This record gives sequence, C-alpha cells and structure tokens, in this order.
Amino acid sequence: MSTYVFPGQGSQTIGMGRELFAEFPELVNKANAILGYSIEALCLEGQEQLNLTNFTQPALYVVNALSYLKILKDTGKKPDYVAGHSLGEYNALFAAEVFDFETGLKLVQERGKLMGQAEGGGMAAVIGQSGDQLQTFLDQNNLLNISIANFNCHTQTVISGAKDNIDAAKSIFETAKMFFIPLKVSGAFHSPYMQPIQQQFSDFIQGFTFNTPKIPVIANVNAAPYSPHNIASNLTNQLVQPVQWTKTIDYLLSKYETNFEEVGPGKVLTSLIRRIQKGQ
Repeated sequence: MSTYVFPGQGSQTIGMGRELFAEFPELVNKANAILGYSIEALCLEGQEQLNLTNFTQPALYVVNALSYLKILKDTGKKPDYVAGHSLGEYNALFAAEVFDFETGLKLVQERGKLMGQAEGGGMAAVIGQSGDQLQTFLDQNNLLNISIANFNCHTQTVISGAKDNIDAAKSIFETAKMFFIPLKVSGAFHSPYMQPIQQQFSDFIQGFTFNTPKIPVIANVNAAPYSPHNIASNLTNQLVQPVQWTKTIDYLLSKYETNFEEVGPGKVLTSLIRRIQKGQ
C-alpha cells in the first residue's frame, strides 16, 4: 500500500515548482486567472510575498497539486490513502477527486485571505512533551487561553492563542526546561480565536458542491476517513480545531501502511512520520 501526504504552511520555499510550471501551462494559466497574479513569479521571485499567508497558501496548493499530477503523469499510479497537514488537506481532497484544481484553488484563496487578515494571534512549537502532558501543563499553570493547535508527533506540539498570552507563556515553559519556539505567524490558527473566520469561510464554502472521495482521505479534525457528508464541515472545523497529525499517522500505521511519500516542497512531514513510527 502507499499513502501520499501533502505539506502545509511552513514548507514554502523560494524556487518551489520551478520544474513544474512549464509542464502544466494550462493549469498555471487557470491559476493566474483565478488569483489575478502570476503564480510562477510568486514562487520563483516573490521572496517577501511568499511568506504572507494570503500568498503562501495558494502557492503551496498549486505546487502540491502540480507535484501530484507529475507523479500521476510519470507513473500512472494512485495511492491507497491520502492525507495533508492543515492546508495540505486541500491537496489530499484534490487527489481524491473531491473537487477539481480550480475549485480547490478558489477555496484555498479564500481561506488564505481570511487567515491572513487575522491579527493579534501567536503560535509556538513545544518540543519534548506529549499532547496529554502539555495539556496538563497548560491547566496546572492556568494558561487557559492557550490551545493546542497541532499534534505533530508524539513529542512535538504547537500551541496557539493571543500573542500576548503566547509571549507571556514563554518564560513559564523555559522555567520548566521545555523547548519553546515562537512561530512567525500573525494569527492564532487552529484555535477558538479563528471562530469569526470560521463563520465567514462556512458561508463561502456553501457555494460549492463536492464529490465522494475516490481515495480515502484522512481528516485533520478526527484522524478518520472523510465521508461524502462531512467535507464542508471538516474543512470549516479545521480552522478552529487542532491538526491531529499524530493520530492520522497512527491510524494509517494501524492499517499496516508503511509506504509514505511526501508530495510537494520539503520533507517536514517525512521527518514527523519517521518520529511517529519510532514513538517519538
């Protein structure tokens, strides 16, 4: 068996997609028409813009999608499962033919725009604690306004909340000898602070229809396969709920899946999967 996994925000890098744009000119032109700018110029030359959420997300979606189509073109083989980390879940759904390239890009463009408007939020990676241990630590230290946003592997999580709360928590974590790494984001993504954005995106997504997945897609919100009935709700809930990446990979491992391939720029997910396989 095989599983393709698609990376999310943070995996972007200048020059990504360089070898793909000329190979899929029709899709590149469609992307440019939807976005109103050159996706190729953004990925190859837009150093500052590429790290802005409203540009990052469409750029990653396009490069991930073209990377997947390149694999199909070269091998003709589809995976047995697909999954994506946060934004990457849209590419997993595209691969499963839940929607076409253009629909996915329109959804991601709106998602990136709304998330890019979020201000006053912060996030930080915490390394060396399990999710349960971290939640206990948050409760014991009365850090009640901070949420776990990503369960990346057994000993790496990401927390999310108001920037002031995240900044204030730094010394508490460091006093407890925990590795605390602030992330360069403007919003408290995957937390209750995204509820206003969630409602706006929910209104937007109602204008789309979706197909039954042709490949099982493992959802971020519950680490379970998508059904035809929960596509819109999963995508809207994903904005305010944590990314259950550890449970997603554990679920696939329980299905005796061992062949994971990261499709898109970087090897962030490959590294996390190896750690999860080792129980780290």
